[in-house]
Amino acid sequence: MAFTITCPVCGKRNGYEFRYGGVDKGPRPDEEGLTPEKWCDYVHLNECVAGIQKEWWFHRDGCGAWFTIHRDTTANLEVEKPEVN
Repeated sequence: MAFTITCPVCGKRNGYEFRYGGVDKGPRPDEEGLTPEKWCDYVHLNECVAGIQKEWWFHRDGCGAWFTIHRDTTANLEVEKPEVN
């Protein structure tokens, strides 16, 4: 297993069991005054950092849970306690 992800329900599993859900961008923007352009930016524009980022993952071949992990994109490894930049 080259890439493993730790599911909070099932434990450490092969990365092929999961589906990437995107970067965890925090809370959704307030709907009041939200324009289609701002919503499109929130949904589609990512920072694509080289380093540690918080991501959503779905355990599609397991328990079906959605959860977040911290992953180092330069090494493609899950990080338990990320360093604050």
